[in-house]
Amino acid sequence: MTGPQRRAAISADAGQVVGVTVQYVIDTLTNRIVSQEYGVDERLPSERQMALDLGVARNTVREALDKLEDRGMIRRRAGSGSFVTYDPDAAASSIAPVAAETGPLHLQVVRGMFEPEMVRLAILNMAPRQIEALGQTLSKMEAVQTDAMKFVRLEEEFHRQIAEGTGNPLLTACYNLVIDARRQSFRSAMYRRHLTPSRIAAYQRGYNALFNAIAARDIEEASEFMKLTLLEDQSLLMQED
Repeated sequence: MTGPQRRAAISADAGQVVGVTVQYVIDTLTNRIVSQEYGVDERLPSERQMALDLGVARNTVREALDKLEDRGMIRRRAGSGSFVTYDPDAAASSIAPVAAETGPLHLQVVRGMFEPEMVRLAILNMAPRQIEALGQTLSKMEAVQTDAMKFVRLEEEFHRQIAEGTGNPLLTACYNLVIDARRQSFRSAMYRRHLTPSRIAAYQRGYNALFNAIAARDIEEASEFMKLTLLEDQSLLMQED
């Protein structure tokens, strides 16, 4: 390899590392915002503090904040800092029209097509920092004991992080529609009825096993869990009929 080729390869590798690091910051902050660790209108820590907290450079934090502002999750005010604009209640009520028109059977069919393949691609492509962020979401899920809707929102974020871990922006956008469809009012009522503390605990054990499979890059075990989760949801829907 010639000198210019070597420098080009090093530059490409460095760019890839920077991209992964920025995505790690995005995933971590998104997780904290969606789980309401940072509430709507709350000021985020300073760029310097976040850089220290996450172990990254300030320019990495700055780039991640730019992307979060583009997504409408925060607003940056010159001289004042960054403030959360994402409102989980408003997000839940602004379901996309196609999601609002999606029936339970349609949703289950699409999830059956997406989720096993989604977790397979995520295992192949997720960076270690993305897996670490997924583990942080799991920790928050495991802390929930009785709040069914809080658990469901964290479960949605867990799946969203898996979708983003595929590295496929089109798949991620499509899966965001799936999450919107899962937020229909009949499903919220169903979860409140059926997500008892004992069932939440069972789901927590299952998601712990899924996370371990993802961390171990065990595609077969992770895909099997996704299929079992779909069967469990289907069972709940049948009980509603």
